[in-house]
Amino acid sequence: MRPALRGLVVALALAAGTVQAETVGEVSTVFKLLGPDHKIVVEAFDDPKVEGVTCYLSRAKTGGIKGGLGLAEDRAEASIACRQVGPIRFREALKEGEEVFKERTSLVFKTMQVVRFFDRTRNTLVYLVYSDRLIEGSPQNAVTAIPILPWPSAH
Repeated sequence: MRPALRGLVVALALAAGTVQAETVGEVSTVFKLLGPDHKIVVEAFDDPKVEGVTCYLSRAKTGGIKGGLGLAEDRAEASIACRQVGPIRFREALKEGEEVFKERTSLVFKTMQVVRFFDRTRNTLVYLVYSDRLIEGSPQNAVTAIPILPWPSAH
């Protein structure tokens, strides 16, 4: 995607309140004769309200015919690692437990979400990934934390 187009997509996503993840890489875990293979996907997204923070998610994507058509339900497991990638600046006030990222993981009823907390005592941003369903969610989750530290300036 060209840089100008990518910037427009990011701007529209931020305006709509939804952050789009960028695929960093993927590995196949199960070969499927028909449709795409089952795989683990690694995606990255920037926190829309905290400049200087990028989060990386790894999660399973169901393949096969149903997966290729978007009808399969992906597993609830996900892993997250968020990192400081530049000076941290708050673009606006943060809300506790605020949704930072959300992606549909089944046709209708299931989503994977990332929410953010600010641990004031330790001056740390905490990100939690979990999956939920319309009726019943999953207790499986993963957490990562970023201490807010000064960013070294280039001389």
